[in-house]
Amino acid sequence: MKRLTNILKDVNIAVTIGEGSGHIEQITFDSRDVGESDLFVAISGTTTDGHLFIQKAIEKGAKTIVCEELPENLKEGITYLKVENSSEALGRMAANFYDHPSKELKLIGVTGTNGKTTTVTLLYDLFTELGYKVGLVSTIENKIGNAKISATHTTPDVLSTSLLIREMVNAGCDYAFMEVSSHAVHQRRIAGLHFEGGVFTNITHDHLDYHKTFREYIKAKKQFFDNLPKTAFALTNQDDRNGAVMLQNTKAKKYRYALRKSAEFKAKILENLLTGLHMLLDEADFYARLIGEFNAYNLLSTYSVAVLLGQDKMEVLTALSHLKAAEGRFDCVVDNKRKVIGIVDYAHTPDALEKVLQTIHKLREGNAHIVTVIGCGGDRDKKKRPKMAKVACDYSDQVILTSDNPRTESPEVIIAEMEKGIPAYATQKAISITDRKQAIKVAYRLAQDGDIVLVAGKGHEKYQEINGVRQAFDDKAELLNNFQL
Repeated sequence: MKRLTNILKDVNIAVTIGEGSGHIEQITFDSRDVGESDLFVAISGTTTDGHLFIQKAIEKGAKTIVCEELPENLKEGITYLKVENSSEALGRMAANFYDHPSKELKLIGVTGTNGKTTTVTLLYDLFTELGYKVGLVSTIENKIGNAKISATHTTPDVLSTSLLIREMVNAGCDYAFMEVSSHAVHQRRIAGLHFEGGVFTNITHDHLDYHKTFREYIKAKKQFFDNLPKTAFALTNQDDRNGAVMLQNTKAKKYRYALRKSAEFKAKILENLLTGLHMLLDEADFYARLIGEFNAYNLLSTYSVAVLLGQDKMEVLTALSHLKAAEGRFDCVVDNKRKVIGIVDYAHTPDALEKVLQTIHKLREGNAHIVTVIGCGGDRDKKKRPKMAKVACDYSDQVILTSDNPRTESPEVIIAEMEKGIPAYATQKAISITDRKQAIKVAYRLAQDGDIVLVAGKGHEKYQEINGVRQAFDDKAELLNNFQL
């Protein structure tokens, strides 16, 4: 329980109606969770408007209401607080309610289109290997030390995040590494959090169903860096054409990493094999178990963060050489009898898919063919669907277009939109199979001995969402079911 005056510290209140004092048992933005003496925050969400549930929250015992628009009928004995942005206010109130836990450890945020999950997972694993107790907030899972907590969003709501970080602090965590999505920045889901540093991986075509334009998408990513404090560091991929944009208005200390351009942190790929990477990293000879140029960037950014956080260079390189990629990121399995190589990857943007296929081209031996299984999610950015099909056709010998997570859309309609991107020269090598399980089975049967089968788009996910219902499905398990192990 907290005094309301303490919860409202640094929150910009435009209008106060009522006493505005007393104690608050809990803060919530879900009217179903409201109890006696709770503070209810009405948020104008993307699907529902919390202002419609103010009366319900009061009936269930809420004594304080935070909103952007005051209700027409004000209830006696209720405190109403009008703010410009309820989500921003919620973040600041959550930080106050949980006594600013993000200031009691070192919180690092990683943003970008691709590489976020791998980078935060590498950082978590690295600092664990270095002997620290660490927190993780990622698409795959959240962790407090070795304890796993399921993840439902790339970045959870700000109340859950503040509580999660408080639990990390209470458990003795020294560091926490968090994926920061563009949605989270735009929806103020990181408001009130204190970041020790921010990392930019890259930016490519994605989430235009939400942000509408690429410019707005970049703006959302950039806002994260604009809001970093001057005590923090801002680390960007200098090889990405928008890398420098992220640093333009930040108050944080600026650093860059690159494989090609001049930067404070440099690396060079010496060998890129299916067994791993051999690199010259910050002028040191370095071997990694991860594969591909995109992972060279992830390793370099992870190393850079560790050095910026004061870790010893050689200890970092030694620990980093032991680590492996996050689940579902260039995840390889081998058919022992036919020597068919299966690769499961989360690539769900044209750029990510292209990078994975380019890597496979560099790694394949002899006359090995590439068979690619790819779909696109429903209720998401439709513009990338034909682009995904084109990339798959450009770099594969055989392409199977199939379902991803169709959600509430028709899988056949999604696949038809992908088919529009098939180049004229590739019509004979592209087929469409709606059932993803059957698509993976056919891909394996099309592969000859020694060929490579890429199943892309879902990676670590253990489900397929069809008509709003999540059904158990695992790309890697389906591949293994066909392999002769």
